[in-house]
Amino acid sequence: MVITYSVILIGLLFLIRPLQKNNFYILHAALVILSAYYIETHYFRASIFGAKTLLLFVAFQFVFINLVTILAYWVDKRAAIRGAWRVPEINLHTLEFLGGWSGALLAQRLFRHKNKKRSYQSMFWFILFMQAAAVYIILKYLGLL
Repeated sequence: MVITYSVILIGLLFLIRPLQKNNFYILHAALVILSAYYIETHYFRASIFGAKTLLLFVAFQFVFINLVTILAYWVDKRAAIRGAWRVPEINLHTLEFLGGWSGALLAQRLFRHKNKKRSYQSMFWFILFMQAAAVYIILKYLGLL
């Protein structure tokens, strides 16, 4: 499990150019890989493509991408207050696109950050709409809707 999904997460890093400069994605990938390794070695041995393994990977992915997205918003808000280096918007949008939109929405409300900038909000809601449409299409294709 760990090797296969680690290759996927690291492969994304090499295939998608914006991820190469996104330290938050690298942190996310490391957290998912380490937690998957810990669970696999201490609790159970699972087949690489088993349903439990895939669900566990998806759960780790969802939890950690949202935590890292909240952290990215917090870092950006602190930098904005201090007038220091800011997290590029493309990095924040990339984290949202990878599934961290719910963490981004929470962070926007919690830190009152990036919620008034119209161009940012329009891209945020576009990403959210596209993900919802993709989930709908996938569920429809699988016959679950």
